[in-house]
Amino acid sequence: MEFDLLKELVSISSPFGREEKVSRFIASFLEEHGFNVELLPVEGSADDVIAYLPGRGHTVVLNGHMDTVNLSQGWTRNPRGELDGDRFYGLGSADMKGGLTALMSAFVEMGELSKNERPTVIFTAVSDEEGYSRGAWELIKSGKLDGADLVLVAEPTDERLMLGARGRFIVQVEVFGKRAHAARPHEGLNAIEELGRFVGSLWKIRFRNHRKLGIGSYCTLSIEGSADGLSVPDYARAIIDRHIVIGEDWEKVEGELLRLAERIKLRAKIKVGRFPRPTPDMLPYTVRENDRFVNIFKSVHRAILGGEPEIIYGRSVGDFNYFGTYLGKPTLVYGPAGGNWHSPDEWVSVESVKRVKELYVEFLKALV
Repeated sequence: MEFDLLKELVSISSPFGREEKVSRFIASFLEEHGFNVELLPVEGSADDVIAYLPGRGHTVVLNGHMDTVNLSQGWTRNPRGELDGDRFYGLGSADMKGGLTALMSAFVEMGELSKNERPTVIFTAVSDEEGYSRGAWELIKSGKLDGADLVLVAEPTDERLMLGARGRFIVQVEVFGKRAHAARPHEGLNAIEELGRFVGSLWKIRFRNHRKLGIGSYCTLSIEGSADGLSVPDYARAIIDRHIVIGEDWEKVEGELLRLAERIKLRAKIKVGRFPRPTPDMLPYTVRENDRFVNIFKSVHRAILGGEPEIIYGRSVGDFNYFGTYLGKPTLVYGPAGGNWHSPDEWVSVESVKRVKELYVEFLKALV
């Protein structure tokens, strides 16, 4: 079943903001297998898909996102799906329709067991992970996951267990200079040049070091500014990515940027703020490596694959940040092996999808 489901999911185009077809397919698939399905409206995106499977003991949320990035240039394989040996190529095959396939297959298999043989399972497929995580945030706001004990997210991890991730702020820096005739630039203050000097000095900022998540980072994503005719530009703006670790908050980030402006003796007025987004900031989180659910997962992994999974921590952000912080539940991330995420010729290992599905099933059974 896994491979046919993977092919079907990848064949349905679902770039973020346009996931309606795959949302309807997943809902229909689950209904055909006897599940009661709920569609949760998400403003600006496609409906989330939720299905419930009552059991006993713990309540587990299975989560995957339905959307992909947009198709890029440079593909040499069919982005709607192409098999070559163990590799199945296609847009979103690894990130994360391979993991979604494993989750859906495991959920169907759990439905074939009696209520006494399984925990309570809530399957969730969400939209807009590649955008602003509107789907995950709507799911959390709805309160439908309030009784959950843990969350299992199927992001591609190459069959490694991810127990946390850095967070992220999107920073907007505005610089206000002084207009003058461009033939007499010394009479003005060039906002573009001042902003360029500022972003070129970001490397001077020292970061907090977290023993699991490492250190944060800065990356300038865009700079804009222009002159009105033959004039010294008096306004420029930069959008800057700031990945953070536990112990870093917005006040720290804002303060370090303002202090940098003083340190380099920036002559122009500077304004630092959050870039507006429709969902909350994505904050960092970790799960204890000796957490009871982690220990169960390790035990199942040893029994099936002969050894404990490698423990990793994410460098970037995803829906897991919302589950790990705003939902506040242990959030385990484990998914199939693959490659070229967000790049041409993305692929996922078919055998890995099958192994991961089996691991999910045995992990869920072990929670009873």
